[in-house]
Amino acid sequence: MLGAILGDMVGSPYEFDRSDKIKDFGPLFIDDSEFTDDSVMTVAVAAGLMNAGKDADDKTIKSNVVSAMKFWGRRYPKAGYGARFYQWLTSPVSEPYGSWGNGSAMRVSAAGWLYDSLSRTRQVASLTASVTHNHEEGIKGAEATAAAIFLARTGKAKVEIKDYIEKEFGYDLSRTLDQIRPTYHHVESCQETVPEAITAFLEGFDFEDVVRGAVSLGGDCDTLTCIASAIAEAYYGIPEDYKQETLGRMTGDMKEVYNRFLKHRA
Repeated sequence: MLGAILGDMVGSPYEFDRSDKIKDFGPLFIDDSEFTDDSVMTVAVAAGLMNAGKDADDKTIKSNVVSAMKFWGRRYPKAGYGARFYQWLTSPVSEPYGSWGNGSAMRVSAAGWLYDSLSRTRQVASLTASVTHNHEEGIKGAEATAAAIFLARTGKAKVEIKDYIEKEFGYDLSRTLDQIRPTYHHVESCQETVPEAITAFLEGFDFEDVVRGAVSLGGDCDTLTCIASAIAEAYYGIPEDYKQETLGRMTGDMKEVYNRFLKHRA
């Protein structure tokens, strides 16, 4: 979960193709490295899942996730939400709207940590997506991200993670970052963000290299780096200095949810 927030912060100054598409872009954190809607909704989903309880039924999970997302979204109304999602946040109606946007994947990381089995992880990830992003691609993106986190934190090798994601979700993970980078551009769909984020994780040789590889692709790189870094945290852990830097840029209420999350992790 903290990895997702870190990735959002590090990628945020370079969103909308504002990066030079290089890995050596200087220090990870600069003055403009701040959380966006990706972090707010990551915290919201974590809070919603914990409020629902580990063994909650589908209806309870969805109800709590919706309530938490609307609470946190209204608490931080200027975090940079997409237009359709912001309309959903501020509406008294809570119906999903068929999105395949990458928002379902960027907010799902807590689901990868809170449950004891891969099947339950995928089930809950699907529920967190479906409250807004109920298109099959939106659900697939959330499930693939949470599954990769679960597999990474339970000791699976990268080759095993790659094989599972390709077989279960049909994503093309054969390209290298060097092959993706030249034509990659700002796009906000799951199908053109999640495979690239997973590739950044697979190609990186440590946590920081994953983060830098994700940022180097450009595009919607706060979200792309959020997803890649969430998986990298599960596989490598986060260096202590980067962990403290991330916590120092979070608000008190966000840190309260994170500290609660640490006690609930499976």
